[in-house]
Amino acid sequence: MSKWREIKSEMAYSEEQIKERLADELPAWFYENGWIRRKYKTHSWKGTLMVVNTIGHLAEAAFHHPDLTVSYAFVICKLINHAAKGVTNKDFELAKKIEEVVMWQPGKEEGDLEGTPSDARFAYLQYK
Repeated sequence: MSKWREIKSEMAYSEEQIKERLADELPAWFYENGWIRRKYKTHSWKGTLMVVNTIGHLAEAAFHHPDLTVSYAFVICKLINHAAKGVTNKDFELAKKIEEVVMWQPGKEEGDLEGTPSDARFAYLQYK
């Protein structure tokens, strides 16, 4: 059982706990001004829209909604639990699901799905 399970879903984490959990579970995310955040770099407006729609679907399914900043070649996703006035398990769980789905690269795992071709005409997300 995760040590984080001891914290109830509506209890806000301390800044120290947030930074520790991000380092352990979501290293591409960071804490700033009370929110956990992630910037997804895309190759174009097409990629940006795909990321926004993916995040939108996951957020609506979870009924926990992030703030998004959207530009031509990036999307910034910010999470906080407004009811708890801080970052909670809900934020971490949704961030992990967003990260898992947005950064999925089927060509790097076994199976018949090849993933996006390396041709620049098909690039939409900058993977790291």
